Amino acid sequence: MFGISDYGAFCAAVLVFLMLPGPGTFALLNSTGKGGFRAGAAATVGVIAGDQVLLWLAVGGVSALLATYPTVFAAVQYAGAVYLAWIGLRLLLARDGQDASPVRIAPRHYARQAFLITLLNPKAIVFYMAFFPLFVDPATHRGLATFAAMALTIAAITLAYGLGLVALARAVTDRVRAHRGVARALERLAGVFLIGFGLRLAISR
Repeated sequence: MFGISDYGAFCAAVLVFLMLPGPGTFALLNSTGKGGFRAGAAATVGVIAGDQVLLWLAVGGVSALLATYPTVFAAVQYAGAVYLAWIGLRLLLARDGQDASPVRIAPRHYARQAFLITLLNPKAIVFYMAFFPLFVDPATHRGLATFAAMALTIAAITLAYGLGLVALARAVTDRVRAHRGVARALERLAGVFLIGFGLRLAISR
């Protein structure tokens, strides 16, 4: 579909990454806690904008590899699969409370703050450089149209997930605080999925 290898797995992987606690998630919850649904929605737009900037920067590098160095592009695909599995393994082995985010949101300019938090996340650009090559099918790749379809898919899933999280933010934060064991189990489940994605994508190359 649009030169995307396994579109269903692509959507599922995007959703799994969104569910992992990180700067974007904490920015949404923090904004909602300070300014309600409208602030959380604004922060969601900021997160999407930051993701899109990083995403298209990554596309530039991926496009260059695909057009100029097909062998190197294939190596990057394998490296990306290993990277997904490594993230999953870290989630499985992480101790409780590890990697807690220090994200803080001031009670104004929610979209701008969320945008900057996302844009300055040092792991994000690495994630996009590793993530995109995995789902690009060199045989049916359509250039800009393929990347645009992937970008729009990520934006749409992020918007739906972000607004849903914002709408339930108070209940979500209360449950996470009261049932840390449940939250930890969900993180480990996400780790299993990511390892599975990495193995499946590596085998399919």
